[in-house]
Amino acid sequence: MGVAGGDDGGDDGRAITDLVEQPAKVMRIGSMIRQLLEEVKSAPLDEASRNRLREIHHASIKELEQGLAPELVEELERLSLPFAEQTPSEAELRIAQAQLVGWLEGLFHGIQTAIYAQQMAARAQLEQMRKALPPGAMPNHGGHDVSGPLGGPQDRGDQSNGMYL
Repeated sequence: MGVAGGDDGGDDGRAITDLVEQPAKVMRIGSMIRQLLEEVKSAPLDEASRNRLREIHHASIKELEQGLAPELVEELERLSLPFAEQTPSEAELRIAQAQLVGWLEGLFHGIQTAIYAQQMAARAQLEQMRKALPPGAMPNHGGHDVSGPLGGPQDRGDQSNGMYL
């Protein structure tokens, strides 16, 4: 499983962030699927609506597969079983949509965790490089050291914590 694996995200050593080839597309489809799940929960559906949602669910999975690496496509195909030929019930639709939303949320969480781990590793590497410098080799601007212990701005009276989201 690409998402649940450790730091590398997959058996072949690829990073989890490499497994989502089209992140914007996957995010858009994920948002749409989440909204559809809310609609299925809130309103009774007639047979035509249930058939349409079955088609949307199938098309969504096919579109998702285009934005994912082969490892994740295989995982998604194993987990998302097709509906029977007859019209699915509301409960079947809710379960299928909830399963897909849950899988996508797990994928997104895995990506966020991997990105955070990469950032922390980069900070640790930068700190090691700084410690390896001889004393006085750190550049300063105008006689004042403007970098904090991890390269962020020193407290200069501003209230910003340096994080941009």
